[in-house]
Amino acid sequence: SCLICLDYLRDPVTTECGHNFCSSCIHQRWEGLQGTFPCPACLHHCPDRSLKMNTQLCHMTEIVQQITGMGGKRKKQEEPRCKKHHESLALFCGKDLELLCAQCSVSSDHRDHPLMPIEEAAATHRRKLKSYIDSFTEQIKDTENWSEMQISKCFELRQRIEHQKDELHSEVKQLKNFLEKEQNAVLSSLLTETTNVEEKLMEEKNQISNHSSILNSQLGDIINKCLQTDVDLLTVNESIHNRYNLETLAIFSYELKEESCSLPPHYFGLHKMIHTFQVDLTLDPETAHQSLSISRDRKSVTQRTSFGLQNLHVRTFYPAVLSSKGFDAGRHFWQVEVRGTGAWSFGVCKESFPKNTPMRPSPRNGCWQLQFWTNTSDKRDSGNWERIGIFLDYELGEVSFYNLRNRSHLYTFRERFTVKLMPYFCLGPSSKSLVMGIV
Repeated sequence: SCLICLDYLRDPVTTECGHNFCSSCIHQRWEGLQGTFPCPACLHHCPDRSLKMNTQLCHMTEIVQQITGMGGKRKKQEEPRCKKHHESLALFCGKDLELLCAQCSVSSDHRDHPLMPIEEAAATHRRKLKSYIDSFTEQIKDTENWSEMQISKCFELRQRIEHQKDELHSEVKQLKNFLEKEQNAVLSSLLTETTNVEEKLMEEKNQISNHSSILNSQLGDIINKCLQTDVDLLTVNESIHNRYNLETLAIFSYELKEESCSLPPHYFGLHKMIHTFQVDLTLDPETAHQSLSISRDRKSVTQRTSFGLQNLHVRTFYPAVLSSKGFDAGRHFWQVEVRGTGAWSFGVCKESFPKNTPMRPSPRNGCWQLQFWTNTSDKRDSGNWERIGIFLDYELGEVSFYNLRNRSHLYTFRERFTVKLMPYFCLGPSSKSLVMGIV
C-alpha cells in the first residue's frame, strides 16, 4: 500500500531511500517544491524528481488485490489518519509528542523538530518504559520491606506500651501501698496524741475540781469569820490574811499538730533523674564471655553454658559483658531489668579492667558493682521481677544504685575517676534461668 494514500500501489515508484509510493501521490506531494524533495516516510532528501519504476512490486500488488479482495482495503482504511490532511500518520514529533502525517511534518509548526517513523519512536519509548521495570520492581520490594518494618515497629510499640502499662500499674500500686502506710502512721499518731491529750485534760479537770472545793471551803470559813464579834475575830494566833492567800491554777493548753501524707523526696528526684540523664545502651558481643548469649537487638543477655575456672582463654574470666558505649564525663542514668533466679551483678568498670584473670571484681582493681540474688519466677504479670537504676556522676565521682520498684536508694560508690568507664553486667555461674535486659 502507498504510504500517502494508504491504498494499493498504482504505478509504484521507489525513492532513493527505498520507500515506495504511487507515482501520482509522490509527484503531487512534491508539487511546488524546488531544490529539496523530502521522502514523505523518512524525510530523506532526494536529489531530484527522478524515481525508479518498480514493476515487480506492481505485479505483487495485483496478486495481493486478487487474494484479499476488498476486505484488506477496508482494513487499511481503518488505520489512523491525520484529521487535517486525511493522510496516514507515519511520523512522530519528539518535541511536541504528536503523531504526524507526511504533510504535517514539512509544515512550519514542526520545522527543525526531531521526527522519526512511528515504528522507531514506538521502539524507543518501549525501551525507555522497560528501563523503568527494574527500578519499579526494586521500589515495590523496598515498599513491601518498609511495610513489614512498619508492622514490626507497630508490634514493638504495642509491646512497649504494654510494658509501660505494667510499670505504671506497679508504680501506682507501690504509691498506694506507701500512702496507705503513711495514712496508717498518721492515724496512729493522731490516735496516740488524742489519748495523751484526753488524759491530760482529765487530770486538769480533777485539779480544777479540787481547787474549786478548796476555794469554796475557804470562802465559807471567811464568811463565818466575818459574823464573829470583834473580840473573837481579833483574838487569833496568826494573821488571818496569811491563811487565805489565793494560789493561781496553771491552765493546760494544747495546740494540735498538722499531720499530712507526702511522697518521699527521692521519688521526685529519681523521676527527674531518669528523664534528664537516661541513656540508650547496647551490649558489646566482642566483650562477652563465651557462656553468655546476647540477643539480636543487643539489649539482653542470658547464660547458655556452664562456667568453670578452667576456661582461662575466654575474653572475660567472669561471665560478664560490657556496654558498647562508655563515659569519661557527664551524668548518665540507665536501667537494668532482671527476671529469673540466680546471682547477678552490674555497675561500671575501667575500660582497661583485667578480664582474663580470676581476680574478683572490686573497686580496688577498677570495678564498682553491686551483687544481688533473686529467686523470682519469670512471669511478668505476677510482678516478680527486679529493676535497678544506675546513676553515674563522673565529675562528682559517684556511682549510685536505686531499686526502681520502691524508689529506694541502695548504695553509692565514691571514687575519683580519671579514665573511661564502661557499664558492666555479670550473671552468676548458676544463673541459667536468669535474663538480664537493658531498658
